[in-house]
Amino acid sequence: VQLQASGGGLVQTGDSLRLSCAASGLTSRDYTMAWFRQDSGKEREFVGGIRSHGNSGRSYYADSVKDRFTISRDNAKNTVYLQMNSLKPEDTAVYYCARRSGVSLTQAATYDYWGQGTLVTVSS
Repeated sequence: VQLQASGGGLVQTGDSLRLSCAASGLTSRDYTMAWFRQDSGKEREFVGGIRSHGNSGRSYYADSVKDRFTISRDNAKNTVYLQMNSLKPEDTAVYYCARRSGVSLTQAATYDYWGQGTLVTVSS
């Protein structure tokens, strides 16, 4: 199983960016997939997730990104996306995608496979 995150970069406040998480070795729509982020010196933070196709397929978000970020899937490409709009400097972090294996939707410990991370830097 591999998760390949990409799409990070340096943007300005208010800009948009779309991250991709390409999965191999698993069919991502069969799992709840999520995005986390981690800034230096801080704990890994839940950003949002999308439930498996068989479990509503709905997305859910941390309050800090709700109404700005959107998670979606392209099943044909076996890829999950994180569309980030109205970016703020506090969104600066390394973003990781992950596959859920446990019960909790928001705790990193319940995710078993992780991508390598992609850095998003938002300048003020």
